[in-house]
Amino acid sequence: MISTKIESSSNNQDEKKVIKCVVWDLDNTLWNGVLLEDDQVTLREDVFSIVKTLDSRGILQSVASKNEYKKAIAELQTFGLNEYFIYPQINWNSKAASIQEIANLLNIGIDVIAFIDDQPFELEEVNFSLPKILCINAADLADLLNKPEMNPRFITEDSKTRRLMYFSDIKRQNAEKEFVGAQEEFLATLNMTFTISSAEEEDLQRAEELTLRTNQLNTTGYTYSYEELNHFRQSEKHKLLIASLDDKYGSYGKIGLALVECQDSVWTIKLLLMSCRVMSRGVGTIMLNYIMSLAKNDHVRLCAEFVSNQRNRMMYIAYKFAGFKETEKKGDLVIFANDLTRIQAFPEYMKVEVID
Repeated sequence: MISTKIESSSNNQDEKKVIKCVVWDLDNTLWNGVLLEDDQVTLREDVFSIVKTLDSRGILQSVASKNEYKKAIAELQTFGLNEYFIYPQINWNSKAASIQEIANLLNIGIDVIAFIDDQPFELEEVNFSLPKILCINAADLADLLNKPEMNPRFITEDSKTRRLMYFSDIKRQNAEKEFVGAQEEFLATLNMTFTISSAEEEDLQRAEELTLRTNQLNTTGYTYSYEELNHFRQSEKHKLLIASLDDKYGSYGKIGLALVECQDSVWTIKLLLMSCRVMSRGVGTIMLNYIMSLAKNDHVRLCAEFVSNQRNRMMYIAYKFAGFKETEKKGDLVIFANDLTRIQAFPEYMKVEVID
């Protein structure tokens, strides 16, 4: 019998959407003046402070501007702002096309992007082509930092270094493009360490953030508050596991979370998620196979819940690949079961550490 009850009081989809990336126009938005027409442009009042504050909150930033790339980048460097913008799209394409490219490169949804521009035409074009984007007129810049979408509930250590993590990702991607050989051979050069541990109290803010921010590599989409996660952390009937990843380029931070409900004869994976930033690193099944090993050692059956959100099919495939079979289905809720007869070894190119 399937239980459709969802344990978290935070699981409705109408919650405040927190913006993951702010995309800036340049002319008469980030700065006063038109770069290709005026002798000089000046940074708008409070812009530097706004950019730094958004960055400190873990909100990424980029640029979508119709301009000459080299000249615009040089101006951003002059203002000391170039380092804050990831994958700037400075070209003559439509703003909607540039924003879509930024979303693709960051591997995030359009619905967590905000776009700032001074031109009503540009805002209307983006709103028409990409209606899920939050469009903001540059005239309203003074109130930007007060918008609820720009204020995540917690600012974690991972939040504070998110931009730097993305720049490290760019270095990895460039190295991968230049590498000649199979992907596993490249991954072996990264010297990756995947660490699994029981979540501690200091991990809970990031754990809540992961449930709110991760949509694609997420088996159920259940969201849990700090307080709920703290309850699970202390409960003898639950396991709350968190994972981090490091390599020679630096830390990816806390990138994985699993919640397992532990009854006497059966365990149920209520939530399993991985940050999209590690999608290509071959780490998706490590946490899953670790949980399978624990269940086998405890001589219990292992089940898992899966709820489709139209974007997380990769996690459905991960369950199937790991030997899980559908036993029940009700609407979007699928119950899987695994007989634990074929637990995969961890990848040879990955060092896996378990901290009890």
